[in-house]
Amino acid sequence: MNNEPVLELQQLSHVYVSEKGASLAVENINFSVSRGEFISLVGPSGCGKTTVLSLLAGLFPPTKGQVLLNGERVSGPSPKVGYMLQQDYLFPWRTIRENAAVGLAISGRKTALTLKAVDELLEVVGLPGAGDRYPHELSGGMRQRVALARTLATEPEVLLLDEPFSALDLHIKLQLEDLVQQTLKRLSKTAVLVTHDLAEAAAMSDRVIVLGRNPGHIRCEVIVPGELRLAPPMTARKLPGFQELFEQLWSELDEEDEEGGEGHG
Repeated sequence: MNNEPVLELQQLSHVYVSEKGASLAVENINFSVSRGEFISLVGPSGCGKTTVLSLLAGLFPPTKGQVLLNGERVSGPSPKVGYMLQQDYLFPWRTIRENAAVGLAISGRKTALTLKAVDELLEVVGLPGAGDRYPHELSGGMRQRVALARTLATEPEVLLLDEPFSALDLHIKLQLEDLVQQTLKRLSKTAVLVTHDLAEAAAMSDRVIVLGRNPGHIRCEVIVPGELRLAPPMTARKLPGFQELFEQLWSELDEEDEEGGEGHG
């Protein structure tokens, strides 16, 4: 990991407007993400985590401030940014290979060569030889592996992960945390994870950004100690410093809850 910022959020504020009026979702968010860094955003419901992720993805422009990707202003979705969601959104009538190649097909890059790369990716995510199978033949955890392969197939520089493991059983979730973190490290990808799970954030990240609400703002940034950063998530959870890090994050959220407030997710 080097210190060159891939993503920068500068004085970012966003207002949602509806029939009920205007609501300030996030205010004056400033942070940058270095190349190869894995950061998590945590915070109570209504602190704007998903809003920040949507702004990073260029899904809509911020009301104020800007998002920069490699120093250039983000003005819409980019193939350099991959997005992985809680639902896998696989097409039931397409094979696993075809599902994993959807982004390539949309961008006009689906060729015999890139399909071979898709098969190699399916192997990387633990689904060797599964290309000709269909989504209904796979478990939830296996389907999320396909979603990961689909996100990686277009070779994005940055991955945005919006609670991608939250619908899975605990043991599958822990396996996928390891798989995703180790795969992204090996490929030198930059990642931003939104999660409600403080242990997940502590185990997977180089840095955790804690958001507060009313409106969404950065409460603090917590640097994950080197020993935990270097270990796979499953191993990190068993290391001596893990509990202390978890309690530090917990106490930040506890203080935020005592201060109270409602707002946008």
